[in-house]
Amino acid sequence: MTNSPETIRRAPEGRYGPRRGDHRRWPARLSAVLVLLAGVLVAVLAYRNLGSAPIEGKASSFEVGQDSVRITLEVRRDDPAKAAECVVRARARSGREVGRGEVYIPPGQPTTYHRTELTTSAPPVTGEVFGCSYDVPSYLESRGRPSG
Repeated sequence: MTNSPETIRRAPEGRYGPRRGDHRRWPARLSAVLVLLAGVLVAVLAYRNLGSAPIEGKASSFEVGQDSVRITLEVRRDDPAKAAECVVRARARSGREVGRGEVYIPPGQPTTYHRTELTTSAPPVTGEVFGCSYDVPSYLESRGRPSG
C-alpha cells in the first residue's frame, strides 16, 4: 500500500462515517454575522440615546405660592441660533401634576435663563422643567416673537 497524499487525507468511511463538507458550517457563520450586526445596531442606538442632548433645561429655582409656582429655568443648547421651547410643570405633594405650561426660548446665548409663572389647580410643592426641544410649535413661536 502506498502512502500517497490522497490516502492519508481520506479516512475509511466504514470506520468514521461519511465525510462532512462545508454545508454544515453555514449556520454557525450566519449566526456570527447576525450577532455582529446586532452588536453594531445596539452600539448605534446607545450612542444616539445616551449621548449628550442637543438642548437641556432645568429649574434653577422656583417659588411656590398658594395656587401658583414661579419657575426660573436654565436652558443650555448646542445651537444658540435656533429658537426652542421648554415644557414646565408643577407638582402637588402627592406627585400629581397640577400645572403645565410652555416657554418660548428665543435665539440667543448657549446658556440662558427664563422666568415663568404657572397657575395650578391645587397647592404646588415644586416646579420643574419637563423637557426642551428645538421643535417649536408655530402658535408658540408667533406668540414669543416681539411685534414690530
